[in-house]
Amino acid sequence: MGRAKKVVLAYSGGVDTSVCIPYLQQEWGVEEVITLAADLGQGDELEPVREKALKSGASESLVADVKDSFVKDYAFPAIQANALYENRYPLGTALARPLIAKVLVETAEKYGADAIAHGCTGKGNDQVRFDVSCTALNPNLKILAPAREWGMSREETIAYGEKFGIPAPVKKSSPFSIDKNLLGRSIEAGTLEDPANEPPEEIYAMTKAIVDTPDEPEYLEIGFVKGVPVSLNSQSHTPVELIERLNQIVGNHGIGRIDMIENRLVGIKSREIYESPAMVVLINAHRDLESLTLTADVTQYKRGIEDTYTKLVYNGLWYSPLKAAVDAFIQQTQERVSGVVRLKLFKGNATIVGRWSDNTLYTPDLATYGAEDQFDHKAAEGFVYVWGLPTRIWSQKNK
Repeated sequence: MGRAKKVVLAYSGGVDTSVCIPYLQQEWGVEEVITLAADLGQGDELEPVREKALKSGASESLVADVKDSFVKDYAFPAIQANALYENRYPLGTALARPLIAKVLVETAEKYGADAIAHGCTGKGNDQVRFDVSCTALNPNLKILAPAREWGMSREETIAYGEKFGIPAPVKKSSPFSIDKNLLGRSIEAGTLEDPANEPPEEIYAMTKAIVDTPDEPEYLEIGFVKGVPVSLNSQSHTPVELIERLNQIVGNHGIGRIDMIENRLVGIKSREIYESPAMVVLINAHRDLESLTLTADVTQYKRGIEDTYTKLVYNGLWYSPLKAAVDAFIQQTQERVSGVVRLKLFKGNATIVGRWSDNTLYTPDLATYGAEDQFDHKAAEGFVYVWGLPTRIWSQKNK
């Protein structure tokens, strides 16, 4: 690691990122640490976080409100891609990382810093996402990861911080590690580390337990334009409002909990709990609308592209040539994906019960079994003969 004089540190206000400030100065000889906290809709008051950085030794403490870009430029493209990692996780945390990296690099360039830093350990996915994204955006910036190298336990980290006036957490903190933003919450550690343990109800904050959900179903209509959600029950919303409102409506019915054993990029399995009400429902609704508006070959071919897209995002390759190429394909497919999807929300389930679009490829007089049927049944015999010919020949030759 080369020496750096001025560093922009991704800052959350937690123990690790706070201790990074004196550590960078005392152990690595950094002269100036500028902290950057990204407002991704965590719901926390970020002013105390900003002040804590200054008390911990930062020369400047910045807060960037990036909620709007987070939804429009990261969440909405992921919905268009029906992005579910390992077919379950809608990438709430993974999608935030390239945006934070972008703001870190822009801030470093603005303030003339020669390095960026983060508080990630060596075991997780986020270190990869930050390092690779920052390198892609500006390969000349050094990347410092003190928590990956300092080798201190949590207790030792707290003690180190206290030496430099950083207060220890006031109360015994929860055993769970929680990351939250507008798109949801990811929860790990504590008793969850045993995959056999049922998650305690206390870890959830965005979704009700089924026993507490309404006893009557609620119907919801989601409107899309070119694959982007724009309205709920015919009411238009800004991107951030739409996600916030949908989290509330859907979470109230206990929808959006995910409990999975996940394969991390660094090669280990981890037990992850996610709450992501809006994203789960939006991806399901969007995929359904595609089935109405895209041809069979595009729909089926896109499934493989979606898997590639999801892995690229999860694996920290947002700013890569393949991701840009995949984006272009997905955007092309979305031109006709406009319409409305109707869902029934009840006791943990969001069931799609209807869909309609001006661009529908569903043709009633071909699909019907009634008197209006326009399909030419006589044409089917020749089609079936030609379609089955290779199988017929193979069978004759092998009997």
